[in-house]
Amino acid sequence: MSSGLDIKKIAMIGCGSMGGGMALLFAENGVEVSLQDPSVEAMDLVIETAKKDEIPPERLKKYTDYESLCKSLDSPKVFFFSLPHGSVGDTVLDGLTPYLKKNDIIIDAGNEHFTNTERRQGKCATRGIRYVGMGVSGGYQAARQGPSMCPGGDDSTLDQVMPLLEMAAAKDEKGRPCVGKAGTGGSGHYIKMVHNGIEHGMMCAISEAWQIMNVGLGMNYEDIGGVFDAWNKDGPLRNTFLISIGALICRTHSSDYTHEEKGKKDDHVLALVQDKVVQDVTGEEGTGIWSNTEAVTEHVPAPTLTEAHYLRLASSNRDARIKAREVMKADFDPRPLKLEGEEKDKFIEDLRTATYLACLCSYIQGINIIEQADKHNMWNIDYAAVLQIWAAGCIIQADYIADLLRPEFDDYQNQKSMNLLFNETVAKEIKEGVPSLRRVCAKGTESDHVIPALSATLEYIKFMTNTSLPTSFYEAELDFFGKHMFDIKGEAGTGGPTEGKHHYEWRPA
Repeated sequence: MSSGLDIKKIAMIGCGSMGGGMALLFAENGVEVSLQDPSVEAMDLVIETAKKDEIPPERLKKYTDYESLCKSLDSPKVFFFSLPHGSVGDTVLDGLTPYLKKNDIIIDAGNEHFTNTERRQGKCATRGIRYVGMGVSGGYQAARQGPSMCPGGDDSTLDQVMPLLEMAAAKDEKGRPCVGKAGTGGSGHYIKMVHNGIEHGMMCAISEAWQIMNVGLGMNYEDIGGVFDAWNKDGPLRNTFLISIGALICRTHSSDYTHEEKGKKDDHVLALVQDKVVQDVTGEEGTGIWSNTEAVTEHVPAPTLTEAHYLRLASSNRDARIKAREVMKADFDPRPLKLEGEEKDKFIEDLRTATYLACLCSYIQGINIIEQADKHNMWNIDYAAVLQIWAAGCIIQADYIADLLRPEFDDYQNQKSMNLLFNETVAKEIKEGVPSLRRVCAKGTESDHVIPALSATLEYIKFMTNTSLPTSFYEAELDFFGKHMFDIKGEAGTGGPTEGKHHYEWRPA
């Protein structure tokens, strides 16, 4: 445990599923929590849950105004924000400011955009108020049981709050807390943002594998759950959170959801879930959008993450897909078909390897985004801490991948680059897995399966390790109509992203 403040009282502003869960977690661990939320019902629900969980009632009290809330706290006052991203945080900060003093601490535990975090940090610094931007991962259940936490801010403030965070954080299999000083400025929220981009790439690949097994191989949900269980127990997807909950989802029954399909009753909850993800479009979640925007801004190829995001966007408007399907008519039917002539067990093993490579490349792409942002923002990111933050309690927990990356991450200060494609151990994993990924993509494409994350991963590996891209023709066309210049093959010193020195008049003006 780190040395720092012995914090006995905190305020939790925002008592929804995440904030409410964290409030209960802190209270269960002996901290007095002052609740504040525009919804009295949300605060009442937290207090009622505390009674059921046998948490002493004096540890949770609700407040409806900032003045009394602040008076309930010790000095320095410690606040946790669990708020929607955007202007809400500014409104709350402005409301609190008249009651804040030098060295009071705000820990923003929402999914906030890192630029908002840094703007508020600057605003607070002029008054000596300490502001930490902290990404929290694991979902509402982890918020209650112990989440993964990614705090970023000045070193002194992080030292002060670290004992409290270490007490509440998820613990890995060795009992180590999954929290650490990620870096300065808005790095905590930035890393959580990229975490969510990685999460989307992994989820997409796993979902594609599920449909290939269900439709392509004709496997029922129970059997697919068994495959996910096996993948989760051993091999390159060992103890991967998204695989483990995938097995549970495939095997979840409820009499409330019984329905008829093809003349048979099915009480799998999954059988009734519509093929829609709407959070990006409805504005509930910004991190998936931001992580892809940052990839483009930082000039980092991240096709696994990007294609996963595009699939989410396409899925959100089912009416548009229905209309497009109707216009296409029956003679064009790209719905996934059964895979013919495949040796089932062998193909499932290929599918496991393909899914693993998509998950691994999601990590690679995400880390590359973080590294480029770190260079520009000078956050001094601690990559060893980042890997530990992701070790347990978070959505992208993947023990095999973590073990594979740990030597590189622990020694990050001696690495010239954190690009994992330059790591021989990672390169070996990719080389050995590509034949399986290629077979799955070929068969999936042939049978009209929707495989954006898997196929994007294959393309990523191909173009990131290729020294003969079709972009020589692309460059020639740019030079033809735009005089954009080009390099000449074999010319020394032209390997980096610099403009070429040559132009050719392809056609007289």
